[in-house]
Amino acid sequence: MRGKCHPTQKGIGVFATAMAQPGYGRPESPVRTDRGTEYAAFTEVTRRLKSVDETDRLQFPQLAEALKLNQRLWAVLSEDLFDDRNALPVALRAQLASLGEFVRKHTHVVLSGKGSTDILIEINTAVMRGLREGGSR
Repeated sequence: MRGKCHPTQKGIGVFATAMAQPGYGRPESPVRTDRGTEYAAFTEVTRRLKSVDETDRLQFPQLAEALKLNQRLWAVLSEDLFDDRNALPVALRAQLASLGEFVRKHTHVVLSGKGSTDILIEINTAVMRGLREGGSR
């Protein structure tokens, strides 16, 4: 999603790299592309969302943490989408930014107990599918 942006510049590359940091410490690990790093970040965040039973009051801290992490990922992604160096088509950037705003709003709905994480998981899964099918950079 970063287009031609360098992964160490501000944006999703920094966040995704931090999320995927354990894999970078092992010499046998392959070097990841920006797309692969983004995919890994979405995989981890989505795994955390799926692992929490949102109906269990005792798991609320884990739910809140998973939602916070997901929202942070989308905030970094949204920031990157507005970077002039982002090479994605403008229409796709606008669609992703709109999804980011939906994620932000729906997170509050889930935290208030009036919504489910299901749609957030679906959105992340769709983005992961797009990253996987888009090929390597």
